[in-house]
Amino acid sequence: MLLYLYNMNIFRLAFELFILYLIYKLVFDLIIPVAKTTKQVKKQFVDMNAQMQEKMKQQEEQQTNSYKTTTKTPTHTTTKRDDYIDFEEIK
Repeated sequence: MLLYLYNMNIFRLAFELFILYLIYKLVFDLIIPVAKTTKQVKKQFVDMNAQMQEKMKQQEEQQTNSYKTTTKTPTHTTTKRDDYIDFEEIK
């Protein structure tokens, strides 16, 4: 009977150690890497969004600057009659 209990304790200990090993592998091989990757991807999205916002601001500034320069040009320009090309409609 003592040998039977001793064997049962060894199997129980082995089973508990195996379960602890599986939990360890789950945590350090799956949960922690997924958490790190998720954090890194979120950071990259935030950085990309900031870059897009900056580029949009630059484009808006360029558009407003180009609008200001086009409004400052004289509106009355003299054109020669030779500048126009005659065209025929094609039916």
